[in-house]
Amino acid sequence: MRTTPWVIAGCLLAAGAAQAQAPSGTKTLAATMNVYAFPQAGQAADKQSKDESDCYAWATSNTGSDPFALNKQQAQQQQQTQQQVQQAQAGQQGAGARGAAGGAIAGAVIGEIANDDAGQGAAWGAAVGAISSRRRAKEQSNAAASQAQQSGAQKQQATAQQIENFKKAFSVCLESKKYLVKY
Repeated sequence: MRTTPWVIAGCLLAAGAAQAQAPSGTKTLAATMNVYAFPQAGQAADKQSKDESDCYAWATSNTGSDPFALNKQQAQQQQQTQQQVQQAQAGQQGAGARGAAGGAIAGAVIGEIANDDAGQGAAWGAAVGAISSRRRAKEQSNAAASQAQQSGAQKQQATAQQIENFKKAFSVCLESKKYLVKY
């Protein structure tokens, strides 16, 4: 198979375009929070860096929130929610055996009283106990997992709102220093 000059040229152009679009590696404080500030008054990079730092301090003190700490908090909340869901699901393990044992005891007593056959009563009791115990455990597990997920979602939403409020305060400060701000 022959490679045509057009294919080679296309590959070289694509590689050059990828290099041209690569980030310089230096991100502003605002950009690390997905807030983009454009200097409308021709501020130099060092001036913008100082202004962003000042606005970060101002927004932190006025909102009581630090977005970097809140991002850490969100990650911890997600991990806790996952652990709670896993614990809820693990709670149903062994429920069938526990129910079977309890049902067998109750069935043996009933079978002995009803027809002098404790063995048959125990067998029926074990089967019914296992089924009902598994069903109850599954319902309880699903309810606990659902509640953990809802609680986790509420915490995530509250944290996201705190981050949003911080970004608003940060943006207002930057706008007062003649930056065009979008987030």
